[in-house]
Amino acid sequence: MFIKFSRHAKRRIKLYKIPEALILTLLKKTTYSFGQQEIIEYVPGYHLPIKVVFDVIGETITVITAYPFKKGSQQ
Repeated sequence: MFIKFSRHAKRRIKLYKIPEALILTLLKKTTYSFGQQEIIEYVPGYHLPIKVVFDVIGETITVITAYPFKKGSQQ
């Protein structure tokens, strides 16, 4: 599996100070199929859950965006 980050995703990761390794870890422990999908998961050290939206085409996973998920979270 080849994982690449879109320009938008790289900017959001930098803006919200989310380590790229964290996103790779979330992707590796997730099972996925063809098409656009998302992961919403609480991660230790973050007040809000992290949302990762990605697209799977063949053997390539493209991370579209990643950010702290505020909507619907309970504080």
